[in-house]
Amino acid sequence: ANGYYWSRWSKCIWSSHDLSDMVYIDNYIFNKDVDIQFNSSVGEYVGYTELGVHNARNWNNDPGQLQTERAELERVCKHNDEFYQTAIADKS
Repeated sequence: ANGYYWSRWSKCIWSSHDLSDMVYIDNYIFNKDVDIQFNSSVGEYVGYTELGVHNARNWNNDPGQLQTERAELERVCKHNDEFYQTAIADKS
């Protein structure tokens, strides 16, 4: 399709059962390039384009938005881990 393409992809990455290495990544994508990314290991937004840098700076200055994004590691990743671990364990 012609025009502009915007999407947002969030993912949880971990490799151990104790979840100590779990990372939450939230990508904001414009025209198939990551514009802004939140990584729970970094704890703030990082911009990869001129507009992304500008928006990341604004979002990092909003304590409420940062707190919400940081909480996603617990709310999304760790909360759903038991379902993922069960699905993986049932396959073996």
